[in-house]
Parts: sequence; C-alpha cells; structure tokens
Amino acid sequence: MKRLVVLGGGESGVGTAILAKQKGYAVFVSDFGSIKPNYKNVLEQFEIEWEEKMHTESKILNADLVMKSPGIPDKAPMVKQLVANGIPVISEIEFATNYTDAELIGITGSNGKTTTTMLAYHLIKNGGVNVGMAGNIGDSYAKMVAEQHFDCYVLEISSFQLDGIVSFKPNIAIITNITPDHLNRYDYKFENYIASKFRIAMNQTAEDYLIYDADDSVITEWLSQNPVQSKLLPFSLERELEEGAYIDNNLIKINVDTNYLEMSTDFLTLEGKHNTKNAMAASMAAMLVRVRKEAIRDSIQSFQGAPHRLEKVLKINHVEYINDSKATNVNATYYALDGIKKPIVWIVGGTDKGNDYTDLMPLVREKVKAIICLGMDNSKLVATFGKVVEPLVETYSMEEAVKIAYKVAERGDAVLLSPACASFDLFKNYEDRGDQFKDAVRNL
Repeated sequence: MKRLVVLGGGESGVGTAILAKQKGYAVFVSDFGSIKPNYKNVLEQFEIEWEEKMHTESKILNADLVMKSPGIPDKAPMVKQLVANGIPVISEIEFATNYTDAELIGITGSNGKTTTTMLAYHLIKNGGVNVGMAGNIGDSYAKMVAEQHFDCYVLEISSFQLDGIVSFKPNIAIITNITPDHLNRYDYKFENYIASKFRIAMNQTAEDYLIYDADDSVITEWLSQNPVQSKLLPFSLERELEEGAYIDNNLIKINVDTNYLEMSTDFLTLEGKHNTKNAMAASMAAMLVRVRKEAIRDSIQSFQGAPHRLEKVLKINHVEYINDSKATNVNATYYALDGIKKPIVWIVGGTDKGNDYTDLMPLVREKVKAIICLGMDNSKLVATFGKVVEPLVETYSMEEAVKIAYKVAERGDAVLLSPACASFDLFKNYEDRGDQFKDAVRNL
C-alpha cells in the first residue's frame, strides 16, 4: 500500500487525506501548528491518523508521496528534508486532478482571481453545466473529487499551489494579471513569481486555451520570450482584437473560435475597469464550455461579487464605508483608489510583503484626504506618505481606526479599508480583518 503524508491539517490537507484514503493510500496528516476541532473530527470519522504541534520524522520521511498545504513555504525544514530524500512533494490540485476527468478551468493572477472564479462559476452554472467551484475558494477540490461528480471545475489557483504541480493541466487557463506580490516567498525576485504564475500553462497543449490580459506588459513580455503551446485568447480595454475580447464604445465584443458575443457594459453589476476585464475573462471561459450567449448575458446581470472586495458596507451621515480587505497587495489597492470617485479616508497597512507604494502616489495625491495606518509596523507607509497627506494617523486596532475615520470623514467622502498588505500582524486572515471593519462600522 502506498503511503501519502499530508503536511498541514487545514481545508486542502484534510480534503486530500479523504481522497487519498478513498483511493487506497495509507494516509498520515501532520501539522506543525494546531488543527481546528472540526477538521480533527473529520479525520477521526475517516479513521485517518494525524498529529499536531509537531512533525514526527519517522512517520513522514517514509512517505511515497507528500502533499504540502499551500501555506507551508518550500524553505520549511521538513520540506527541504523531504526534497533532499527524493520524496515527491506536490500540491492538492496536482493530487486531485489524477482522479477526475472533468473539464478544468484554472484561474490565477495577482488580483481579480476570486471575482473571476466566482463569476465564471456563476455563468457556467446558470448556463446549465454540472459545475463545481474549488481551490482557494470554498470547499477543498480534493474533497469534491472524492465525494461528488462534476463535469467541470472552476478552480482559483494561487502561485503556491502552482509551485507544487507536475502534470496538472487545465483545459482553460486564465491569468488575470501579474503584479509584484508574495515576493517574500520568491527570494524578493519578481521574475520568480512571474514564472510561478505561468506554470498554469506549462502542460497545456494546442487543444487547450490560455486567456490573459493583453494590456498587462508583464504577461505580454513573458509570452513573447516564452511561447506556450495553448491557443491564446487575449482581452483588452485598450485595443481591438481579432480573437478574444475587447471594448468598442460601451460594448464588450468577444470572438472565441468563430463564436461571437456582444453585450453592453451596462449589464455589469460590478464597477471599475478591472471588473470589466474579469467579466471578459469569465465570459470567454463560459463560451468555451458551450454556455449559450443568451444565458451569459442574462446571468452576468445577477452577479453580486466577492465579499471583502470593494464591498459597500453602510452609508453614515452621507459618508460611504467600503470594505476592500481582500486587497492584500499594492495593485489591488490601486484598483480600489482608482475606482472610487469621492475624496477618500484610507485605512491601510498590515504585514508588508516587500511592497513598493510609489505606484500609488499619483492617486494618493489626487484622491486621499487622510491616511489611517493599521498595523504593527507602519514605518514604510509613514516614510512614503507622511509628507504627502495630512493627517496621517497610526492605529493598532480596527475599532480605533474606524472611529478616527468617522471623525475625519465629511459629507460626500468614502472611508476605504484597502490595506495593500497581508493581515497576519493583527488579524487571523483578510476575512477576519474585513469582518471586524464591518462590525466596527455598524457599531458607530
């Protein structure tokens, strides 16, 4: 019997353990931290052996195969030891894909991948296809493969998951954009991160599709130097395209394999140029899995968007409070600042991932009337914007940040939580940060 060791007892780890047990593996789950009670219960229910707060080498180094949860860096001592011993270390998407023959849509990018994943799923499901949504979002992909049958999967895939693939190949790959992010995991080299994102297309053939942003110079430059096998389907807001998607006045025009779709941008429920691009990418994916054009037009008008992404919370005294906690990098915050047409009181900060804030400077000068830093170390933000925006205040709790924003904001302003940083200094994750913002606003 082959032995599979799962490092990390979270959603992807436990899902993989369930699928592996079903497929006849001897399974052991090891987590250097704590495993949540609900996951422990699932492991007990499936009679899967597990440990927490330690890695027992004798039970790990005898594995035939190891699935590493995406949160564990390649530099972790146990991972380095496994690699040195010649034991394959893969990601959940690599493992699970071996056990499904469903059509796969894989979506990656620095920003917009959650919205694009949710929108593609919404369009395809409403189009009558038996489709599941997994990856970084919702349930574990491996658990879905073990317990359900779908004809198609829409998968949100991070660079960390792509780092652990060997033969994984989506029929349709989408790269929404590439901007510097997670550089602390990539030796602070942008080129390493870019290469990681393009792993989504590395096993594709001429039968597969790569949908990408033709306005993104990072993507187009990489493609010009590293040809891929897949059929290229670009989307653009800046120029007309023979194949792919582009804007003509306020019409979105899409041409995919001689299948043509035209719809008004007025159909889109989400504001901002970036969401127009997300809609183009998701619509092309839906067309490729044979969703009817009428169904795409109809269902795109009922899409509500992702929580914590430019989510309107409340209007108080004619001031709008907007939760953009999912903006964990500079580029995501750029989109938020660019899309808001009111004077902004900006709540920013958290765990810096090697950020360069200078790209935000023109927007900050033009739109931001006050900055509220929220993080344990705000020194880089203060150094960048301290002489540009007055007032700039440092805070160390969400409640304090929101109260100060309430005092500073005037009629017609927007209070925007768009941190441009990870959340782990003061919060469990970006969802916790966004939820605390919403609670603090409601308690004003």
